[in-house]
Amino acid sequence: MRTTVDWRLFVPAFLISLSGLVTMNSFSGSGDFFHRQALWLLISVIAFFAANAVDWRFLARTKVLVTIYLAALGVLVLLFILGSVSHGAQSWFSLGNFAIQPSDPAKIITILVLAKYFSRRHIEIANVRHIIVSGIYALVVAVLVFLQPDFGGAVIIFGLWFGMVLVSGISKKHLLAVSGIAIAVSACLWLFVFQPYQKARILTFIHPLTDIHGAGYNAYQSTIAVGSGQILGKGIGLGSQSKLLFLPEYQTDFIFAAFAEEWGFMGTILLLSLALVLLLRIVENARRAGSNFETLFGLGVAILFGIHILIHAGMNMGLLPVTGIVFPFMSYGGSHLLTEWFTLGILSSMRKHSGTRLPDRS
Repeated sequence: MRTTVDWRLFVPAFLISLSGLVTMNSFSGSGDFFHRQALWLLISVIAFFAANAVDWRFLARTKVLVTIYLAALGVLVLLFILGSVSHGAQSWFSLGNFAIQPSDPAKIITILVLAKYFSRRHIEIANVRHIIVSGIYALVVAVLVFLQPDFGGAVIIFGLWFGMVLVSGISKKHLLAVSGIAIAVSACLWLFVFQPYQKARILTFIHPLTDIHGAGYNAYQSTIAVGSGQILGKGIGLGSQSKLLFLPEYQTDFIFAAFAEEWGFMGTILLLSLALVLLLRIVENARRAGSNFETLFGLGVAILFGIHILIHAGMNMGLLPVTGIVFPFMSYGGSHLLTEWFTLGILSSMRKHSGTRLPDRS
């Protein structure tokens, strides 16, 4: 049994978190983001080592997962009663100076549930019934997140389910069927569900320069920030788009653009390389895991982080619509940071115990 921490998980994630702190410290005059995030990073790193010390393979037991899943749904429902409204979304529980966003751990719980479901049915996964049932598990969570409303979070959960279906071995025929259903659902959402501001974001993505003072302002300022960094960047603390507050939410939704303005193309390549190293390590551990459940859980986490990075960087460069997706380990926010580091601790623990097997009690 391995007895050490997986430093190849820890180091790239920690360097990405430090990159976020350096970027926030450059603009600390407009808020105390740096000190709060530094505190959250300390708590999160402690949570990583605590999680690494526990044998988490008990999560593969059906009764445990059902209990956790139902509890997560209950907390998401409770948001509509006790949640605080911020930026038009009722997505947070306020606890004094701190706020907790339950949708962050709900994504990890969704991965656990899907990993368990597919690990028990990997031989007969070609049966479309399993695609539908697994979709229902994810859909319930996605709908509760969407109603907050958090469109970006719902998109992440759908992408997470779709990715895990792919790695679980769906047939090409069923893949086409699922894609057709997704197109039909998207059409229904556009016609009957999307709010005007959500439609405006999508239309602005298609024609970004048609409303640069309105719906397209954020994306326009973000692309200016990224482009102005050029090859080597303007230097730490010299990013004018963020410093002069032209770039909104530079500490969360647009931290990639703020970083790119200061560090330039070379710094951005370094940041994305660290993210890639982290994702490849997660996938490598998943391939060597001691059970199908651990393999699928690791791949699910890699898919989750990968989707976040892809969408966040894409929307910061004007390649994707603005959806309010954070950059893992880098963007400001305690809930997602603590969840991400705790999840890495679980992965590190699973790698440590992958040489031994627990009796099946599912």
